[in-house]
Amino acid sequence: MKKNLACLFVSLVCSICFVSAKTPSKPVLKLFTANNKYFQYTGRVDFSNPLKPRFWSSGVYVRMKFKGKGCEIIVNDQMKYGNSHNYIDITVDGQTPYRVQTTDVTDNIKVGGDLENKEHTVTICKDTEAGIGYLEFVGVKCEKLLKLPAKPKHRIEFVGTTITCGADMDRSVYPCNFGDWYVHHNANMSYGAVTARSLNADFQITAISGIGLTNSCCNIPIMPKAFDKINTAADSLIWNFSIYQPDVLSICLGESDGPAALDSAKFCGAFVDFIGNIRHFYPKTTIVCLNIPTGDLRLNKALKSFMVGISDYMNAHGDSKVYPFSITKTYTSGCNNHPDMGDHALIAAELSEYIKKIMKWK
Repeated sequence: MKKNLACLFVSLVCSICFVSAKTPSKPVLKLFTANNKYFQYTGRVDFSNPLKPRFWSSGVYVRMKFKGKGCEIIVNDQMKYGNSHNYIDITVDGQTPYRVQTTDVTDNIKVGGDLENKEHTVTICKDTEAGIGYLEFVGVKCEKLLKLPAKPKHRIEFVGTTITCGADMDRSVYPCNFGDWYVHHNANMSYGAVTARSLNADFQITAISGIGLTNSCCNIPIMPKAFDKINTAADSLIWNFSIYQPDVLSICLGESDGPAALDSAKFCGAFVDFIGNIRHFYPKTTIVCLNIPTGDLRLNKALKSFMVGISDYMNAHGDSKVYPFSITKTYTSGCNNHPDMGDHALIAAELSEYIKKIMKWK
């Protein structure tokens, strides 16, 4: 009897040891707060509270590098309209981005969990525009946060309205005419973001739906008044231009101006004044003037002509770094006759080649 009990005890102990050996303890995740020097921020961000950097604009992105099988990203959502929430694009190790929507005031977004236990790079990008409210980046929970490589040496900024901020392009969740007005936003796959990545450049998007050069809708200030703000929708916070000096800035305005966009004297005069204003902030930046690639053929034709005239005028008056660029086709496959994701990729292919040519980038 004693012998049998002893054998049973030994068997039980061995079983426990076997189970313990086969089920290693879960790794402990540590919180790295938003002020950690290993996070890289790109875009117009308000760092008044370094533990909760706040950003409104579409296309603002945060990059990080961690070691482990996964991480947990923490963001706060303004929830400006109650139950409305922002969309965020997440890219892991340069793979195809995927879009998630915040669901509460504070969201803990799990990334991976089943990744290889090694170093990984993650980028989160605000897909929705300033009108839907701000996000705050709180930090990341992971085993170990690592230092990223240096940022790309090239920088591009994209100034514009609905198309430029990535509205009306993504039908992966809802078809057109379904869901809230912001559910089709995807700034991370807009022509600007795709153009920049193809040229290995950082990007900044200064755009919001409805904004114009001479006239805006929806109580939004016109672009010349919004250009130096962190929040292009309506905000008193002034942007510090020394943080981001682009090599190239493209301007794609006119869609929201109404009849004024067809008035050559009024529109071109305002455009020239705007470039002069930009020169106070970006004295060395190359400026590319784009037409609007939507289905309004009359507007498109007029703007193509205007962009050439504006560039010629600036060149003749001593500014040799202003160029016109005409997008060859009109793109209306998305919602509200705007470009869809495939259209944006085609626009980016054209624009990338042009920028590469004028800047002599390899």
